[in-house]
Amino acid sequence: MDQIRPPASESWQAELDELAERKRIARQMGGQERIARQHAGGRLTVRERIEQCVDFGSFREIGSIAGKATYDQTGRVMTDFVPANGVFGRGTIEARPVVIYGDDFTVRGGSADASIKAKYILPEQMAGEYRIPLIRMIEGSGGGGSVKTIETRGHANLPGGVAQSSGLWLCAQNMGRVPVVALGLGSVAGLGAARLAASHYSIMVKNTSAIFVAGPPVVQRLGETRSKQELGGHQVQVAAGTVDDAVDTEQEAFERTRRFLSYLPSSVWDLPPRQRSWDDPNRRDEHLISIVPKDRCKAYSMRKIIEAVTDKDSFFEMGKHFGRAIITGFARLDGWPVAIMAGDPLYGGGTWGAAASRKITRFVDLAQTFHLPMVHLVDCFGFAVGLEAESTATMRHAVTAISAIDQSTIPWCAIIIRNVFGVGGSAHVPHTLTPIRYAWPSGNWGSLPLEGGIEAAYRAEIESADDPDKKLKQIEQRLEQMRSPFRSAEAFLIEEIIDPRDTRPLLCEFANMAAPLRTTGQSMFTMRP
Repeated sequence: MDQIRPPASESWQAELDELAERKRIARQMGGQERIARQHAGGRLTVRERIEQCVDFGSFREIGSIAGKATYDQTGRVMTDFVPANGVFGRGTIEARPVVIYGDDFTVRGGSADASIKAKYILPEQMAGEYRIPLIRMIEGSGGGGSVKTIETRGHANLPGGVAQSSGLWLCAQNMGRVPVVALGLGSVAGLGAARLAASHYSIMVKNTSAIFVAGPPVVQRLGETRSKQELGGHQVQVAAGTVDDAVDTEQEAFERTRRFLSYLPSSVWDLPPRQRSWDDPNRRDEHLISIVPKDRCKAYSMRKIIEAVTDKDSFFEMGKHFGRAIITGFARLDGWPVAIMAGDPLYGGGTWGAAASRKITRFVDLAQTFHLPMVHLVDCFGFAVGLEAESTATMRHAVTAISAIDQSTIPWCAIIIRNVFGVGGSAHVPHTLTPIRYAWPSGNWGSLPLEGGIEAAYRAEIESADDPDKKLKQIEQRLEQMRSPFRSAEAFLIEEIIDPRDTRPLLCEFANMAAPLRTTGQSMFTMRP
């Protein structure tokens, strides 16, 4: 049967042609000259970024013809069109849906006077309500203010209130609902920097990205002359903990985004997915038996231990250059995703300073929010001491970290590798849960380390001795015998001392035990920026 075509007067083809033309114009973004300038600066355009981040061909744009149009006197013919400086839509990563939004720096540098507020508010609403991970690609002010806005709108904005809401309340709300990744892919300031920080994982690109509250022109008016990189480059912001990681290329940022999301559920109302593992859960690495030196003054590589006990190539470290006494990241055990936290003896002996404590708090809250069991490889000399520790409020930040640990409800397993001392060491497992703990024979614990502690506790006895040095050594030898981990095991203060080579099989067993205990839903304590 021949298809019956409607009369031309009843067809919508003309309107569809106009729609196609408007989309073509919008895809030109800020024009060829500004696109070339973007590429010359070593940066991709927003559309190139989105296409390279999501699965090929999966991006479905929303608001594709949103922008500011100018019409002729009849009001019918469009004479000019400037697209909104943000691109938004849905796509998939490894076939799982995501919401993605990117600033278009080729249109007014991503500033508010070229933005449509609803276009960066709607992604936040859609991700939260439809329980889909959110990716923000931020460049410029991220929809934030510009002094030019005063002239274009005819008035100055009063920050806050419903009418002038920045949408940060939605960003904060989504921290407890869906995974959020934020990428700083150029100069990011003001509201854009705030939206970058309001994420579970943030990335910037070395040498092309700079993050700041206000850029060099503003701080120069205050008497401080700085380049973009001096003020907010990766060496500043990653070390400060404002941004989690810095990478060499935008493509690497997209790859880390995809990998980060692979360990997490699509929302808190789901569970982290298991992946098939080709690594034998009963694998025993022989080098673990000698990786911790018997000389306690010598350090060792905790990262080598992590790589040895987790599924091969599964460890995904985050925040490596902030709070360096603590190592944090995701990994897999027999295919199950878990959170990994470990003390790093190469940095302050694994002591918790202010930065390390802040890092612990955020990471424990991240694991708690998305139902990831925690594996803690313990080497902690307690809290950092000294003037720097006191002047950076170490005690307050460390107690906050301990509170996060004790308020967590996720399954928790601790492997004591070496040191456990003081209040910080006591927090190696939550005291509100039944502990699953193992210790290596290298375990070394107590209220205080003997080194320095003996002189304080036995001061009178040492000073009154005929030979103080000899007396000190006698006391050291006596106490050294009594603090053997085997003495603690006799008193059942440590549940089990294990062969280090058995660590991976025991951790895989823990992961399988913990899997059915995971529960979905919003946690009472969720991660904050």
